[in-house]
Amino acid sequence: MNRFFDLDDDRRSLDRWHLRSPVDEHGQKIDPWQFDEGRRIEPWGTTRFPVRPDGRELDFTMAAFSIPVVHGRVVQLFERLGIQEVQFLPVQVDGHEGPWFILNPLRIIRCIDDARCREVHYWKPEDGQPEKVGQYRVVSGMRIDPAKVGDARIFRPWGWTVALIISEDLKEALEREGLTGTNFTEA
Repeated sequence: MNRFFDLDDDRRSLDRWHLRSPVDEHGQKIDPWQFDEGRRIEPWGTTRFPVRPDGRELDFTMAAFSIPVVHGRVVQLFERLGIQEVQFLPVQVDGHEGPWFILNPLRIIRCIDDARCREVHYWKPEDGQPEKVGQYRVVSGMRIDPAKVGDARIFRPWGWTVALIISEDLKEALEREGLTGTNFTEA
């Protein structure tokens, strides 16, 4: 059976950069949640990411709100591998030459295996947010059911879209490429 990994930002380096929330060319905040909906986004004007604190660039970074920002090297790798389950939106990163892109995954798959996760909690009526009742509130030590994933190579899990899941072959390709900033946890 295929193995899958939660692709996250490697936060261990103290000299690395930190990308903040995206803003438009006028400095107005852009809705960060649109990048975890699993849908194609029509490009708009210039999107940029402020950097605080500044530091060493990473080829893969989770900006604020779990927005994956990648260097053009990642885009080239995905193109070579024929991965079309994502959209790359060009962005600017303050003080850093690009090219930089938001990696927008286009698939959301209902695949979290509650029984194998370390901890799972759902929103309840007594939590005071009726619009969220029945949705995941906490997923810790997330595990997915690979049988529900099919042939997907990159996606977000339904109900916990802050996670970005990739297939084992994509993980290995990212590692071979020597891209910086990646951290993998088996899901």
